[in-house]
Amino acid sequence: MSLPEFWFLLIAVLFTGYFVLEGFDFGVGMLLPIIGRGNEVKKRVVLNTIGPVWDGNEVWLLTGGGAMFAAFPEWYASLFSGFYLALLLILVGLIARACAIEWRGKIHDPRWRTWCDIGIGLGSWIPALAWGLAFANIVRGVKLNEHKQIQGNLFDLLNPYAILGGLTTLLLFLLHGAVFVALKTGNEVRDDAQRIIRGLFVPTAVVVAAFGIWTQLAYGHGWTWIPLALAVIGLVVAGFAATQGRDGWAFAGTAVTIAAATVLLFGSLFPNVLPSTINDAFSLTVDGRGGTVAASSTHYTLVVMSWVAVALVPVVLMYQAWTYWVFRKRLTMEQIPAPIGLPMAAVAES
Repeated sequence: MSLPEFWFLLIAVLFTGYFVLEGFDFGVGMLLPIIGRGNEVKKRVVLNTIGPVWDGNEVWLLTGGGAMFAAFPEWYASLFSGFYLALLLILVGLIARACAIEWRGKIHDPRWRTWCDIGIGLGSWIPALAWGLAFANIVRGVKLNEHKQIQGNLFDLLNPYAILGGLTTLLLFLLHGAVFVALKTGNEVRDDAQRIIRGLFVPTAVVVAAFGIWTQLAYGHGWTWIPLALAVIGLVVAGFAATQGRDGWAFAGTAVTIAAATVLLFGSLFPNVLPSTINDAFSLTVDGRGGTVAASSTHYTLVVMSWVAVALVPVVLMYQAWTYWVFRKRLTMEQIPAPIGLPMAAVAES
């Protein structure tokens, strides 16, 4: 395996970890007004399930984006110039969600909490849909010209395949979040989450299967049937385990489905990193094979990055594993203390 191939694989691993971990964060954010409708204590239980881990999960996105920038600068530059509106929407959504989660408990006022809930909702629904749109377009290919610039506008990204990709990530993250809430809570909140799982499972399975088969038949390779099969198996295990009340197995099933679907996308993309629909010779590839454009950095840069990754990635993995182990217990409504935020009147007078 060459160094550019190693870094393509590492970026795929980082985005797989990001979608598996941040996927249930998005799902919990989308479910907040549904499970907690009319009941502030329920909302706080739902939000507390991701309280200790949501910001740590975003480390995977920062690491993946940084690795893409350093290892494949041509890919990063072309992608951000052509997808800047879609990526800006994701960025604004992530910022709104982070501020809303952090600020929600600081002021004890119903209107304040309502606005924070809106921020959490928008910051969860928009990225959950936009990530699928973006990656489906990357696999499908874009109008990349000889100057490594993407022609077209935001509406060019709204083709049938990409819209199906967006619905796939949206429903899959929603189901993943419901399974996570069921795993991390007890009593009434867990019952609500299990009802949502039963309602979501069939439409999610249909959409995921349609997108997976389309991806495999149009862009896949022989070996990518394996991740597609794993995605289906994971979803079946999740559905069966949820009906039996085996929340841990259900969560493992949805996690396997998201991981396998991400591998299917990156596997179908390789050796391209950004295919051109204008001319194959304009496509950005891992190492410039077949007369295409090499997107990778120099050999020396990749060597230095490899040593840094070998030293730091295990530290990040150990930190996150420790965090999940410490906060592994279920939450119930009886464990939620009274609000301690400042009253709005005191904030207005200060």
